[in-house]
Parts: sequence; structure tokens; C-alpha cells
Amino acid sequence: MIEPVISKGTRPAGRSAWIGIAVAALPLYLTMIAASAGALVDTALLGNHATATLAAFAVAMAVFSPATATVAGALRGVMPFVTPSKENPDRLLPVVRSGTWLAITVGAIAAVAVASVPLIGKAAGVPRTALDQLGIFPLLLAGSVLAIAVSSSATSVLVALGQSKLVMRAGLLGTAASTTLSVLLVGGPGPLPSYGLTGAGIAMLASSVISAFVNQVAIRRSTVLSGRSLFPGRPNVKQVWTLGTVGIPLAGTVLVKFAVLGVLTFAAARIGTDSAAVHSVGISLVNLIFTAAVAVGQATIPLISDYATKQDSARVRRSVRAGTWLALVVVGFIAATVIVLSSWVVPLFTQDVDVRPQITDLLPLVLAVVVTDALQAVVGFGLIGLKRTVPSFVSTFISYGVLAVIAASLATAGGLAALWAALALANLLQAVSKAYSFYRHSTFTENREHTPAAT
Repeated sequence: MIEPVISKGTRPAGRSAWIGIAVAALPLYLTMIAASAGALVDTALLGNHATATLAAFAVAMAVFSPATATVAGALRGVMPFVTPSKENPDRLLPVVRSGTWLAITVGAIAAVAVASVPLIGKAAGVPRTALDQLGIFPLLLAGSVLAIAVSSSATSVLVALGQSKLVMRAGLLGTAASTTLSVLLVGGPGPLPSYGLTGAGIAMLASSVISAFVNQVAIRRSTVLSGRSLFPGRPNVKQVWTLGTVGIPLAGTVLVKFAVLGVLTFAAARIGTDSAAVHSVGISLVNLIFTAAVAVGQATIPLISDYATKQDSARVRRSVRAGTWLALVVVGFIAATVIVLSSWVVPLFTQDVDVRPQITDLLPLVLAVVVTDALQAVVGFGLIGLKRTVPSFVSTFISYGVLAVIAASLATAGGLAALWAALALANLLQAVSKAYSFYRHSTFTENREHTPAAT
């Protein structure tokens, strides 16, 4: 069996680590790809419904996407606390319950931000015609954020316990529900009416609730917590805070990254309309390919956390090396395939004959950005396994902060190529900084006390 490599850490970290990480990462990757495909269905259906509706959807998603990414980032901090207690239900149950309270807290904050989309859009100067289309859509999205938070907490627990296939099942069921309801409520086939954004909101909320419910049931039935109540009860503030000290810096890292990528988009738009379109396609490709690195990174956390508990520096480092090489091979292969098949891939994004060659010319830089991003990401996930996430936040804040400051002048002077080269360099600097931090924090000695799991 391969799964014990992830759940029990009984084999030496080496070639088996490659296989174990790949087996755990594949279901996570398929789940993320399915979710992305489901989002494309919503976009296509709303685009066919009305242009103003699609514009309102884009405004809401500009807040919803970073909010949910931030929530998911914060709750990944639960994972290294789960692994050391994976065979002791009495120790594990309080961690799971505190993780739920952290999810409720972070999710509520993000939900308020999403519910405020009309106010945010008005302050940002979004046309009234788009804002008038929102209706109760932001409130439905706010409910979806809360459900996603609870689901993300459960996902972290399941992945840390080596149950990524159960995560895939919950994700696919949620995506299937979202797609089906979107077709019925937004597409309005046959005599059925189309409910526009409201229909899309209902579909997204139902999807999130279903995924959260299935994940919670999976924890209760398929883990060492079988038969035990997962009701969070009265919060243990100290324990929730302990989980938050690992998760909140991750949330900050995600926020910084989203904010700076937004700055780069504005910088590209200042060059011209064509450059803005090319940049948008490039970012879409990076996000799609980078998903593989995120899946691999998440799969490495249980291994690293397990070996860190035993203060086994050699195996901790071998696990990160295995995850890094696996991520680089996968994202490098996908990006190289896109370049080779660019004559078929590029037309999927635009029919503009003037923009197509510009996208093709940018693809080598897309490869550089996604490879360096994968490099820094896996090392960052390694730091999560060590419960040392502040170095990741500091590294991202400095590297991307400098990039944000020089983005406009860099785009003016060197165009899109200079902007993307700088992005690749910022990722590389992050990778070097995080690798140094990882090496330093993975050097265990008899006199050095490793941060204990929450109990």
C-alpha cells in the first residue's frame, strides 16, 4: 500500500516519498481542476444571460476569490497540528474542534467583506448598471464563504490524515451540484426561467454546503474520530490562537500575493489594451498550471510534520526535496506542453490576430514564472509543516512589495516582458529566502524545543 507513507510515515523518505506525495497530490489536483472548470461554466452561462450580469459577476468575484483563497490559506495552518495526533483520538478531537472555530472566525470576517461588495464596488467607481444587477448575490456568496471555511478546515484534517481521496469525493460532488444547478437556474433550459446572478449564487452556496457536509461526514466515519461528535462546543481560545499563529501569516501571504498581482494587472493595462489582454491570458495560464504545485505542496505537509515531530532533519529535508522536484517536473511539463502546442492553445483564449503572437511570445516567461512560483511554494508548504509561517509572509511581503513599487515604471520602460521577468525574479528571491528559513528551522538539536502540537 502507498497511503501509509502519508498517514504513518513508516517508510524512509526517498523514492517512496515521491510516490507517496504523488498519490496524495493527484486527488487534490483533480479536485482543483474540476472546481476551475465549474467556475468557467458559471462565467459562460452568465455571459450568455447578459453582459451587465457578467460584469456584476466579475466585480463580485474580484472580492470573493481572494477572500476564499485567504480563508483556505489560513486553515492550512491546521494541518501540522493534526499529524502528530493522528493515532490518538483524544488528542486529535480538540484540534479538529478548534480548527472549526478558527474556520468560523476567519470565514465570518471574509464573509463580511464579500457581503460588502456593493459598497466596495461603489467606492471603486464601478458603473451603477453593473451594481444594480447584484441583488442578493453578495449575501449568497457570503454564506458560501462560511461554508468554504468549514469545508477547508475539514479538508486540512483529511489531508493531514492521508485521506485526500475523500477530499476529492467531496469536491467533485460539490462541483457536480454547482454545475447542475447553474445549468438549471442560470441557463434556464427549455421552459425553465433564468435567474441570472441569483441562480448562480444559489448554485455556489449549495456546492459549498454539500462539500462541507461530505467532508465533515468523512472525518466522522472514515478516521480515528469515527463515531465521535465534531460539534465544536465551547471554544478553547488559547488553542484556537495557537492554530491561528500558524494559519494567519499564511492568510497574509495570500492577500499580499493577490494585491500585488492586481497592481501588475493595472501596470500592464497602462501599456495598452493589447498588453492588458496578453497579461490576463498569461496570469490565467499561470494560475491553471500552478494548481499542480499547490496540490503537491499540500501533500508534503503531513510527511514533514510527522518527521518534524520526531526531529528527523534528514527526512524532513528529503521530503521537501522530493516534493520540490515532483512539482517542478509536473508544472514544467505542463508549461512546456502549452508552449509546444501554442498554435492550438492560444486561439482558445482570443480570436484577435494581433494579440495571439504577443501571447505566444510571452509563453517562455510564463514558463519561468510558473516554475519559480512552484519552487517557492513547495518550500513554503515545508515551512507550514514546521509550523513556521512568518518567514514565508515576510519573504513574500518584501519580494512582492518591491515588485509592486517598481511595477508601473518597469512596465513603461521595458513593457510586458520586463514586468514578467521581474515577477519571475521576485518568485526566485522568495524561493531562496524560504529555502534558507526552511533549512534553519529544520535543524533540530537536543536543546532546541520544537513547537508542540495543540493538545
